[in-house]
Amino acid sequence: MNKFLKKIIAQSSSDLQIISACCSESKVKLSEMKYLKENQIFLISLLRKNVEEGKNKENIYSVIKFEYILSSKSKNINQYNRDDILNLLAIDIYKKENNYEIILLFSENAIITLTAEIIEVTLEDQKK
Repeated sequence: MNKFLKKIIAQSSSDLQIISACCSESKVKLSEMKYLKENQIFLISLLRKNVEEGKNKENIYSVIKFEYILSSKSKNINQYNRDDILNLLAIDIYKKENNYEIILLFSENAIITLTAEIIEVTLEDQKK
């Protein structure tokens, strides 16, 4: 068991693929996602499998912080049921004109699209 906490910083699309792989099949409670519009930050607290450790995949609480977010849109997510738990499948990114679109893909065809000026994403493990 690794006693060190991880922190991964993504500043490119290939860096973001590493965070996506680490967070694939994570559980996210709807109430644990927050868009801070004035600060241009989108936060997600999630429970993920420690895929980096190999066979002994323990659960880890982690936070993904997306910075320089201009807007956030969701599709197929009931915003009023804050107790819903979503399964994060992948994080993808596209360049659209002068900005980036970061797509959070969840099970049951739920999607969150973040529009960002630049790529600045941090995955940080929390204490158990």
